[in-house]
Amino acid sequence: MLPSGLAALCLLLLQTGALGFAILPGDSLNHLEITEKAILNATVQVCQKLAQAEGTVFTFPPQPLTAEAVAIACDSPKSSKTFRAAIKFIILRNVRVDLRHALNASFHFDEENFIEGRKIITDGISAVKASNRQENFEAARQKLGEILHPLQDFYSHSNWVELGNKNPNPNLIRSDTSIGNIAAESRATCRNCDGDDCRNNILEDIIQENILTSGYFGIVPFVSTKPEGKCSHGGFVDQTSTIEPKGGINKDTLDASHGHLHTEAANAAIAATRELLEDIRGAAGDRDFLQMMGISKGSNKALCFVIDTTDSMRDDIEAVKNVTSFLVNSKVGTDDEPSVYILVPFNDPDFGPLIRTTDPNVFKTIITSLSAAGGGDFEELSLSGLQLALTGAPSSSEIFLFTDASAKDTQLKSTVIALIERTKTVVNFMLTNISGSRRRRRSDHEQQRNQMSKLDAQLYRDLAQASGGLAIEVTKTELPVATSIITETSSSSLVTLLQAARSPGKADNFTFLVDESVGNLTVYITGRSLTFTLINPSGESQKSTDGTGSLITSSQSVGNFRTLRLNKQVGLWEMKMVSTDPYTLKVIGQSAIDFLFDFVEASQGPFTGFDTLETRPRAGVNGTLLVSVTGSDSATVTEVALVESSGSGEVNGIVESQGGGDFLVRVDRVPSVEFVVRVKGQDNSSSRASITSFQRQTPTNFRASNLTITADSNSILVPGTPFSVPFSVMTSGTGGNFIIRATNDQGFASTFPTSLLLATGGSANGTVTLTAPLNIPSGSDVTLTIEVEAPGATDTNYIVLRFSIINTVTDFTRPVCQLLSLQSKCSENCSLSSSWELSVRVTDGADGTGVDRVILQQGNGTMSTSMGVGTNNENVTLVSYRASCCSPDVELMVVDRVGNVGSCFYTIRATSSSGTRDTPSSLLCLSIAVAVMQMLGLLVPTDRGIQ
Repeated sequence: MLPSGLAALCLLLLQTGALGFAILPGDSLNHLEITEKAILNATVQVCQKLAQAEGTVFTFPPQPLTAEAVAIACDSPKSSKTFRAAIKFIILRNVRVDLRHALNASFHFDEENFIEGRKIITDGISAVKASNRQENFEAARQKLGEILHPLQDFYSHSNWVELGNKNPNPNLIRSDTSIGNIAAESRATCRNCDGDDCRNNILEDIIQENILTSGYFGIVPFVSTKPEGKCSHGGFVDQTSTIEPKGGINKDTLDASHGHLHTEAANAAIAATRELLEDIRGAAGDRDFLQMMGISKGSNKALCFVIDTTDSMRDDIEAVKNVTSFLVNSKVGTDDEPSVYILVPFNDPDFGPLIRTTDPNVFKTIITSLSAAGGGDFEELSLSGLQLALTGAPSSSEIFLFTDASAKDTQLKSTVIALIERTKTVVNFMLTNISGSRRRRRSDHEQQRNQMSKLDAQLYRDLAQASGGLAIEVTKTELPVATSIITETSSSSLVTLLQAARSPGKADNFTFLVDESVGNLTVYITGRSLTFTLINPSGESQKSTDGTGSLITSSQSVGNFRTLRLNKQVGLWEMKMVSTDPYTLKVIGQSAIDFLFDFVEASQGPFTGFDTLETRPRAGVNGTLLVSVTGSDSATVTEVALVESSGSGEVNGIVESQGGGDFLVRVDRVPSVEFVVRVKGQDNSSSRASITSFQRQTPTNFRASNLTITADSNSILVPGTPFSVPFSVMTSGTGGNFIIRATNDQGFASTFPTSLLLATGGSANGTVTLTAPLNIPSGSDVTLTIEVEAPGATDTNYIVLRFSIINTVTDFTRPVCQLLSLQSKCSENCSLSSSWELSVRVTDGADGTGVDRVILQQGNGTMSTSMGVGTNNENVTLVSYRASCCSPDVELMVVDRVGNVGSCFYTIRATSSSGTRDTPSSLLCLSIAVAVMQMLGLLVPTDRGIQ
């Protein structure tokens, strides 16, 4: 796909329009729209089925569908931001295929590479399903985006539509069936177009014999690998289209070679995407599928604790137990219920494992079982535990780290900062007795302990500031009061209005804009020996020394931490801070309106376009951001600025609306110091009487760099097999010996060069090799962080890569149903007192991985299952089903242990005479035939039934 960039998201469009669905003036569809339409529709269907199963009313969202409207329909309005983020992530991975694999025919089904293209899809489906089983949803989304691109290109680049097919090719997502009758390498498939008219350039015998073909593509003039008589892709970039047979067959846009079939190809691609999503949903289950899409009940936020479990932490752990108990008891079943609970313990010499659950009572039990023991030296592996949490928690999470010790693994500081920037995660440090000695320390080490703790306290403060979090320093007796922040920040829809830090401290004035949508306005301050004056939009003021006032409804101080709850007033507020000690200031509130953003850069490949940055942006030069507003379909962005975190400087960007709540922002210079991203805009929602101006800010601080690091590799790692990740480092400054660090969150054995020698303005290459142990569960993932540091530590940059760990899959067949009996006592007019029942044997075959579960997909009866052994000693599952005659249909969904999904449909619908009867043999045969044909993929389920 190479979209044009004329009318839609520039990040997602490539200007040549040569390789796939694109947007040009008119009604052409691109990968962005195809993917988004399919995801929105598939999600609606899943939520509808869940509502039916739970006996609740489902209200279909209005057309055209939006992420916000679908989240509301799914009874998860707080998920609109994470749902939109998931869709954007999947789309960006889809489009990246054009940038990273533009000339790889297999990724586009070009040059009749049908077998190779399908293998990319089916291998990817296996990876998505395995990742979902391990609840590694980000890895699942990453791979899903990659495989949707070739799936959609099949319909634009092959002659599937020209052959008269209206529905998708179901065998593209199955590796155990024939993809179709593929043209032989020596068989001619096309003739010259009639000038610019290519409507009849595919040979008649190809159409009549239902032969699959696709076009050849090349960008080098006078060099072609197109065999004689083969079709070309077409378009002005494709040099093969000037070689006989001239022209092309692509349907990328309405004015493409076969543009008259663009709409049919796009609709087939949307249907195929939905079919693939349905297969993944069947393997994952409804709830996990929705979580992969960023939708969950409650706040859709993670509650993540990283806890020092050494002996002196007994009081701290007790405080964590109390706050966890309070959260579970007060927030379960509410809009503020966390969607996932994560715990990472650490001490020395151990850290982890990461424990993750969606069950609040399970988490409560896990926390209750925590105990404090050991710890014989001064330092613990706090940063190792934090690294594990940062890679295991969802992006944009909030983490709380509890410790009273210095970090033993300070070498991970830059790695942790890299992960904070990439995941946009907020980290709060709950530090007890950080300037005193632990109870277990020997007296002759107390002075050394005090000196180390002061240094390490600054390390924690630095990390907190980088993430937009807080370093809260209290005594152990004060900690229970300080943990109130956990309860407050676990609330849903929190937005940051202002985040600032001054170190060293100095007097400074800060402003923040409060709009009508913001509630629960709260100010957090850390620091000692400071005073402030707060001024509201009406000009009223209140000082920190005032005992009472109309601006601050309540105030609480503990240790270095102060909380202010404000009496809301819409308009511009001002905070005047005075201190010579370091301090941080953070203003938050609750609002549906927020934003997402990514740094993007121009592609360095053979085609122009934009790609998301996985590293820091270049310092001191122009840069580009993609900003998306969430929470309102009527909100627009009016200003985006990169604001210095510890100063007053800012760089304003030029904002270009791309439609659909997306905005491309160009800045002429990326700051060379730490900065945050501030967005201002307006909301014209019909629920408000007038246009509302709003301001939001990223809590996370970002840095730029003059170093460039790039890496790319297959995203699937096989256990026991060395896995190579080539990378390149380039400097725009002085050369020298550059330090290389490579760390992974799983602790896998790895090799890499510890340094690279670069000339001034030069580059060098290296390779990281990872090996995963054979016993690691399939579907696990590993996050690799590669860092480069300039001579003298004057500059650093990084790249963060996530890889799925997938065992080789040998079971590609779907489970099979065998109807044992079907008995009915139903009359023509159903009666609730009459019933019918059936018995089914489900197997996965002698060589299969075994049946994992059977799900009642359709039907209002009762189902029970039991295990047995088949004639070939394979495990079988016996299913019994009983239902009222008023519920005449049943559909069973069967999933095996690698995620192959089968579906069996049975019905008692038939014209019959009144009275008790057995199901007629003709109907029984029909039921069996339907089940068998559906299992073989010969019948395709649709919204209207079986086709």
